[in-house]
Amino acid sequence: MTGKLNVSNAVAALMCAALMLLPLYSAVTGNIFILTLFTRIVIFALAAASLNLIMGYGGMMSFGHAAYLGIGGYAVGILAAEGIGSGFIQWPVALAVSALFALLIGALSLRTRGVYFIMITLAFAQMAYYIASALSRYGGDDGLTVYKRSDFAGLINLSDRNQFYYLCLACLFGGLYLIWRIVNSRFGLVVQGVRSNEQRMQAIGFHANRYRLVCFVISGTICGLAGALLANNTDFVSPAVMYWTRSGDLMVMVILGGMGSLFGPVIGTIVYLLLEELLSQFTEYSGLILGPVLLLIVLFARGGIMGLLGRMRRG
Repeated sequence: MTGKLNVSNAVAALMCAALMLLPLYSAVTGNIFILTLFTRIVIFALAAASLNLIMGYGGMMSFGHAAYLGIGGYAVGILAAEGIGSGFIQWPVALAVSALFALLIGALSLRTRGVYFIMITLAFAQMAYYIASALSRYGGDDGLTVYKRSDFAGLINLSDRNQFYYLCLACLFGGLYLIWRIVNSRFGLVVQGVRSNEQRMQAIGFHANRYRLVCFVISGTICGLAGALLANNTDFVSPAVMYWTRSGDLMVMVILGGMGSLFGPVIGTIVYLLLEELLSQFTEYSGLILGPVLLLIVLFARGGIMGLLGRMRRG
């Protein structure tokens, strides 16, 4: 981000203000659905932002990122099913398991490059999907119902729509701030340098894979947090959330908004899910319309929506 007031920054500021004021609009108009919809959007925006950290800034095209959504969600759901309802236990476990899984995937997949890296991350995500489908004790293919949301000892009531929405929004803003700090730190500059020219970075003494692996684990952990939020939002977690098509959705959200920009994934998620919701009200074949629309945006808006806004300022 820069200190200049440009179109991109103005749009990002307006978007943040609108997200913060959304519960007030919902209360005034009595439109509960819009708050429910944007709670889902905020959660997926956090997941997309975590993918942007490795894909946009690190150049790692992971096609299995949705696995962490499922892992975080199942950590909450399984603990709840076993009678452990405290969020102070559920959420750290969700983050820890997501981090460990990301460490395992990263340690193996980062030995490869290009399409091989994409296929290995996809294979691990599909493995997680089939493992979750085989957990008959926890619903198997039918998924797992979370009968009670995480309990934070009365500090916050996740059953209250407004409180839960603001918690999700705080997690999103906190995640974006963490990503901004990482990207602008020495560590983040090294990761971006490795993306641009790995051989040169290694020649001057940086161990490329170590930096990439740490970045990969951080990204997976943030997405695991989104998974914990998603399980509480839907009161349900299913293996379907880890399927490869969901990872594809996350990639589209990042590319649509603008890879390598802080608020790009958030804007991309809003546009993508709003289009999906709007088109589904008119036809059950919304994908036939949504696909070409997204294709046109990607083809003619190089750098995504944020890139288009940047060119508007220069033009």
